[in-house]
Amino acid sequence: MISPTSVDTDRLRLREVQPAEAEELKQGRGAGLDWLGGAPGEGSREAAGLLVAAHGAGLHRPGWGMYALVRQEDGVVVGGMGFHGPPQDDSVEIGFDLHPEARGHGYATEALVALARWALRDPAVGTVVATTTADNTPSQRVMERAGFDRGPDRDGMFFYTLTD
Repeated sequence: MISPTSVDTDRLRLREVQPAEAEELKQGRGAGLDWLGGAPGEGSREAAGLLVAAHGAGLHRPGWGMYALVRQEDGVVVGGMGFHGPPQDDSVEIGFDLHPEARGHGYATEALVALARWALRDPAVGTVVATTTADNTPSQRVMERAGFDRGPDRDGMFFYTLTD
């Protein structure tokens, strides 16, 4: 499957982060993007580091990394979302990080629906997986609103799935 450079929603553009940009982001720099709060959040920096590591190991596949959640009205990045790697065994895992000021506006749900549906269009993906901790009620609600079903806990984490 050819990777998109972006996935659009009503209010957001999910813009794929390139490995060179990820190197900047993992250092806490903006990589030429206007981030809400001035810099990527901890989760986005961590995701960027994973993308850099995967690219360095020759494991990164375009489309299956990190996306910046760019608000279409003003071009400001409100957070990051992406895959923990390319599809394996019919599934792919997704995670997200939103700037605190952007929370409560539906951005995470909107982006999660769009990126999960994009992934499910790939014949290699039958299930999109997302996990969170028991105390992260906002993330649990995002996954539920995005149509994910909660399954049995795994390794102390709440485990959610979305299937095609």
